[in-house]
Amino acid sequence: MYVVIIGCGTVGSLISDELSRQGHDVVVIDNHEASFDNLSSEFSGFCVLGDPGEIEILKEAKTEKADAVFVTTPKDNLNLMVAQVAKSLFDVPCVVARLSDSKPEEIFSSLGIQTISPPRMAVEEFLKAIRKFRKFQVL
Repeated sequence: MYVVIIGCGTVGSLISDELSRQGHDVVVIDNHEASFDNLSSEFSGFCVLGDPGEIEILKEAKTEKADAVFVTTPKDNLNLMVAQVAKSLFDVPCVVARLSDSKPEEIFSSLGIQTISPPRMAVEEFLKAIRKFRKFQVL
């Protein structure tokens, strides 16, 4: 698969490293050169330095060839814009965006964009933990 990862922070770099390790073609875009230091020394993909909100940067990453685009920045508005461009302009079949605020989740969904919400996932895990704890308390 050819995958474009937007953002090379903790989440983006971990996804990039794992997909690269699995043998996929990976391109990472970030506007801070130091962010690429988050990638492991085994990362075999490519890095594009620039603003992912710029169409030319997405073209440089050959987004039109992508099987998937994962948008992992902590900025919901940027994520929405880039995900929408990847889906509508570049016709990428699988677009998944990180979403910190659950309010715009319906907007993403209506555009055919899957979302990952770390805060929502954390809440679910905390609730699972308390349910397990209560289960042990009752016994």
